[in-house]
Amino acid sequence: MRPPAGRAYRRAMPTVIANGVRLAYEEHGSGVPILCIHGTSGSMTSWSDAIRALGRLGRVIAYDRRGCGRSERPEPYERTSVAEHADDAAALLAALEVEPAVVVGRSYGASVGTDLALRHPERVRALVGLEGDAPPALAPATNAWIDALGERVRAVAAREGVDAVAAAFIGEVAGNGAWSSLPEAWRRAMTANGPAILAELRGQCWPQADAAALATIAQPALLVAAADSPPELREPTEALARVLPNARLQIVEGGHLIDPADPAILAFVEAACAA
Repeated sequence: MRPPAGRAYRRAMPTVIANGVRLAYEEHGSGVPILCIHGTSGSMTSWSDAIRALGRLGRVIAYDRRGCGRSERPEPYERTSVAEHADDAAALLAALEVEPAVVVGRSYGASVGTDLALRHPERVRALVGLEGDAPPALAPATNAWIDALGERVRAVAAREGVDAVAAAFIGEVAGNGAWSSLPEAWRRAMTANGPAILAELRGQCWPQADAAALATIAQPALLVAAADSPPELREPTEALARVLPNARLQIVEGGHLIDPADPAILAFVEAACAA
């Protein structure tokens, strides 16, 4: 394994071996653990100011998922899965002895958090999902859209190279102009994650769980969708909210890049930490 390209501008971070891969992480605050799981193309950098807001509520642990940011990238890294990343998260929490945690996941990271709650329930105190995916049976239109998205992004990689993958991906999921509106540090980190984006799009997006299995997730959950997102990105959140027994659906303003420091999210996390 090796660190992803683009490491030179990043400062050293603490790391831990989890599920056979070295994961970089950082911590802020104290108290009940709050695990932040970033989405496809992201890294701990993408939590930005939200880390400070969440750090006033508990012990925030943000990490780079395998293949991303400062964490190790397997060689070759052609394909990965939600389940693999959920197992990584479970191993990270165990290694740091910070379980159960309030888990906050963005996009693909929300799917990872949901699978973590499903298969490692003892690790999860409460769940926040910001427009993640759901199994094909619950969100068929979204899964078909993701398959088509993968084809388009792979075409960009073949035509323009892997460094063009992140901009193409963000344009697809967040709309025209979203890439140029991101901070330069985010764009650099995302560009370096091009191989990880392709591996996540090639892999199984969600485990083959059905509604009955998901209904066993007993932890309180806040499932957040954005008012301006296309239906394909809202569908899984709405479907999961109907299935998870202790879930509440929250609609916020804006598009897919939902702010984790939205007041409704912070209020839910504060209550979960106090429970």
